[in-house]
Amino acid sequence: MKIYHIKLVSSFLAFCFFNSVQSQINVNKLSNKIKNEIPIKKSNNNPALSNDEVIKGLKEALNIGIEKSTEKASAIGGFLKNDLIRIPFPPEAKSVRDKAMQWGLDNKVEKFEQTLNEAAEEACKTAAPIFINAVKNMSVGDGFKILNGNYVAATNYLKNETSLELYNLFILEVKKAIEKVKLTAYWDPLVKKYNQTTRITGKEKIETDLNKYVTERAIDGLFKLVEIQEKEIRKNPLKRTSDILKKVFSSLDP
Repeated sequence: MKIYHIKLVSSFLAFCFFNSVQSQINVNKLSNKIKNEIPIKKSNNNPALSNDEVIKGLKEALNIGIEKSTEKASAIGGFLKNDLIRIPFPPEAKSVRDKAMQWGLDNKVEKFEQTLNEAAEEACKTAAPIFINAVKNMSVGDGFKILNGNYVAATNYLKNETSLELYNLFILEVKKAIEKVKLTAYWDPLVKKYNQTTRITGKEKIETDLNKYVTERAIDGLFKLVEIQEKEIRKNPLKRTSDILKKVFSSLDP
């Protein structure tokens, strides 16, 4: 009888042990299944990605943005037909525009505004090398800070670091473009007629610097287009056309 009890207890313990082991195996299988099915968010600070690689990726993204943006801006109607970057009549010369419209010079005002934008389009034909060279010489310390910034962080960094240099180089191209499209031929008659009236009214003469105005507006327009390109590369994996772009910007994907 005692031997029977011992066998019974042994069988019971063996049964419990087997069930315990089997339960643990099932738990492990379930745990592994859950781990495999739940997406793991990638860390933005992926240790496999170096700061030098990030900087290289950011610069390549900017170069692509610049090439596409200058191509778009320099096309016929690139500025004139794009409300995002279209250059308006100089704000400080609004009184000239208003007077010209009163005098029935609508066509001259329209032609001036059209030629104003054509000057920017013409200048942008030679903008890409100037902007790309600025990217090349741009000093970047913490690439991860820019990478993990907002959707236009790289463009903003380029703008802050190179605006003065870009202005000084690009204004030379703008001057050539203004001469080529004969912008002053449409501007001078409007301003001359307006300034003649200031002798009677006592108002100050309008002396807008068209070279400065077109340069500032053209650079601003190009940066807006580059911003769009940067956003696309950050958001859309299909826009990452090289290995370095894929490696750097995929670290931002959810």
